[in-house]
Amino acid sequence: MVMTPFEEIEHTADWALHVWAATLSELYVEAARGMFYLTAPEAVREPVGPAEPAAGQPRSITINAGDAESLLVAWLQELLYLSETEGVRFDDFAVERLTPTHLTATVWARPASRPEKPIKAVTYHNLAIRRVDGGYSVALVFDV
Repeated sequence: MVMTPFEEIEHTADWALHVWAATLSELYVEAARGMFYLTAPEAVREPVGPAEPAAGQPRSITINAGDAESLLVAWLQELLYLSETEGVRFDDFAVERLTPTHLTATVWARPASRPEKPIKAVTYHNLAIRRVDGGYSVALVFDV
Protein backbone atom coordinates (compact mmCIF):
# COMPACT_ATOMS: atom_id res chain seq x y z
CA MET A 1 0.00 0.00 0.00
CA VAL A 2 1.33 3.43 -0.97
CA MET A 3 1.46 5.96 1.90
CA THR A 4 0.39 9.39 0.73
CA PRO A 5 0.77 12.84 2.27
CA PHE A 6 -2.91 13.53 1.63
CA GLU A 7 -6.24 12.04 2.62
CA GLU A 8 -9.79 12.53 1.50
CA ILE A 9 -11.95 14.10 4.18
CA GLU A 10 -15.72 14.05 4.45
CA HIS A 11 -17.67 16.87 2.88
CA THR A 12 -21.43 17.03 2.47
CA ALA A 13 -21.70 17.91 -1.23
CA ASP A 14 -18.22 18.21 -2.71
CA TRP A 15 -14.85 16.50 -2.38
CA ALA A 16 -12.40 17.63 0.27
CA LEU A 17 -8.77 16.79 0.78
CA HIS A 18 -6.34 17.32 3.64
CA VAL A 19 -2.74 17.74 2.45
CA TRP A 20 0.48 18.03 4.45
CA ALA A 21 4.16 18.35 3.55
CA ALA A 22 7.52 19.40 4.97
CA THR A 23 7.93 22.39 2.63
CA LEU A 24 5.61 24.76 0.85
CA SER A 25 6.83 23.49 -2.53
CA GLU A 26 6.02 19.92 -1.53
CA LEU A 27 2.58 21.04 -0.31
CA TYR A 28 1.75 22.40 -3.79
CA VAL A 29 2.98 19.18 -5.39
CA GLU A 30 1.04 16.93 -3.01
CA ALA A 31 -2.10 19.04 -3.44
CA ALA A 32 -1.88 18.46 -7.20
CA ARG A 33 -1.17 14.76 -6.75
CA GLY A 34 -4.09 14.43 -4.32
CA MET A 35 -6.47 16.27 -6.63
CA PHE A 36 -5.74 13.84 -9.46
CA TYR A 37 -6.01 10.92 -7.02
CA LEU A 38 -9.61 11.92 -6.25
CA THR A 39 -10.57 11.67 -9.93
CA ALA A 40 -8.82 8.34 -10.58
CA PRO A 41 -7.32 6.61 -7.52
CA GLU A 42 -6.43 3.51 -9.54
CA ALA A 43 -4.18 5.62 -11.80
CA VAL A 44 -1.97 6.92 -8.98
CA ARG A 45 1.44 5.39 -8.67
CA GLU A 46 4.58 6.08 -6.72
CA PRO A 47 6.01 9.45 -7.78
CA VAL A 48 9.29 9.12 -9.60
CA GLY A 49 10.52 12.61 -8.76
CA PRO A 50 11.91 15.37 -10.93
CA ALA A 51 15.24 13.60 -11.50
CA GLU A 52 13.44 10.69 -13.17
CA PRO A 53 10.26 12.05 -14.77
CA ALA A 54 7.69 9.64 -16.07
CA ALA A 55 7.48 9.14 -19.78
CA GLY A 56 5.48 12.05 -21.06
CA GLN A 57 5.78 15.55 -22.33
CA PRO A 58 7.23 18.10 -19.92
CA ARG A 59 5.48 21.44 -19.71
CA SER A 60 6.52 24.60 -17.92
CA ILE A 61 3.84 26.40 -15.94
CA THR A 62 4.11 29.88 -14.45
CA ILE A 63 1.40 31.21 -12.14
CA ASN A 64 1.07 34.55 -10.33
CA ALA A 65 -1.49 35.45 -7.67
CA GLY A 66 -2.04 37.82 -4.76
CA ASP A 67 -1.19 35.43 -1.92
CA ALA A 68 -0.18 31.83 -1.18
CA GLU A 69 -3.76 30.51 -1.00
CA SER A 70 -4.80 32.19 -4.25
CA LEU A 71 -1.62 30.86 -5.85
CA LEU A 72 -2.48 27.32 -4.76
CA VAL A 73 -5.98 27.62 -6.22
CA ALA A 74 -4.63 29.10 -9.48
CA TRP A 75 -2.04 26.27 -9.74
CA LEU A 76 -4.64 23.55 -9.28
CA GLN A 77 -7.13 25.27 -11.60
CA GLU A 78 -4.49 25.51 -14.33
CA LEU A 79 -3.72 21.80 -14.00
CA LEU A 80 -7.46 20.98 -14.15
CA TYR A 81 -7.91 23.15 -17.23
CA LEU A 82 -4.97 21.59 -19.07
CA SER A 83 -6.06 18.11 -18.02
CA GLU A 84 -9.59 18.58 -19.31
CA THR A 85 -8.77 20.43 -22.54
CA GLU A 86 -5.88 18.16 -23.54
CA GLY A 87 -7.12 14.79 -22.26
CA VAL A 88 -4.14 14.24 -19.97
CA ARG A 89 -3.39 13.77 -16.31
CA PHE A 90 -0.35 15.02 -14.49
CA ASP A 91 1.62 12.61 -12.32
CA ASP A 92 4.99 14.27 -11.87
CA PHE A 93 5.71 17.78 -10.72
CA ALA A 94 8.89 19.78 -10.10
CA VAL A 95 8.47 23.19 -8.48
CA GLU A 96 11.46 25.28 -9.54
CA ARG A 97 10.52 28.58 -7.92
CA LEU A 98 7.91 29.40 -5.30
CA THR A 99 7.15 32.62 -3.43
CA PRO A 100 3.84 33.52 -1.80
CA THR A 101 2.77 35.14 -5.10
CA HIS A 102 4.67 33.27 -7.84
CA LEU A 103 5.14 29.64 -8.91
CA THR A 104 7.21 28.20 -11.73
CA ALA A 105 7.03 24.44 -12.21
CA THR A 106 7.60 21.69 -14.73
CA VAL A 107 4.89 19.05 -14.98
CA TRP A 108 4.76 15.79 -16.91
CA ALA A 109 1.56 14.66 -18.58
CA ARG A 110 0.33 11.30 -19.77
CA PRO A 111 -2.82 10.54 -21.78
CA ALA A 112 -5.87 9.85 -19.66
CA SER A 113 -9.53 9.11 -20.13
CA ARG A 114 -12.10 11.54 -18.81
CA PRO A 115 -12.87 10.79 -15.14
CA GLU A 116 -16.35 9.55 -14.24
CA LYS A 117 -16.72 12.34 -11.71
CA PRO A 118 -14.58 15.29 -12.83
CA ILE A 119 -13.65 18.19 -10.60
CA LYS A 120 -15.32 21.40 -11.82
CA ALA A 121 -13.35 23.85 -9.69
CA VAL A 122 -11.06 24.36 -6.74
CA THR A 123 -12.86 26.46 -4.12
CA TYR A 124 -11.72 28.99 -1.54
CA HIS A 125 -14.02 27.44 1.10
CA ASN A 126 -12.17 27.69 4.46
CA LEU A 127 -8.87 27.75 2.54
CA ALA A 128 -5.85 28.51 4.72
CA ILE A 129 -2.31 27.21 4.38
CA ARG A 130 -1.12 26.59 7.94
CA ARG A 131 2.32 26.16 9.41
CA VAL A 132 2.28 23.00 11.54
CA ASP A 133 4.88 20.89 13.32
CA GLY A 134 7.05 19.44 10.61
CA GLY A 135 5.85 21.65 7.78
CA TYR A 136 2.63 22.87 6.21
CA SER A 137 -0.99 21.76 6.00
CA VAL A 138 -4.06 22.75 3.99
CA ALA A 139 -7.62 21.54 3.54
CA LEU A 140 -8.97 21.87 0.00
CA VAL A 141 -12.58 21.65 -1.18
CA PHE A 142 -13.32 20.76 -4.82
CA ASP A 143 -16.60 21.48 -6.58
CA VAL A 144 -17.75 18.34 -8.40
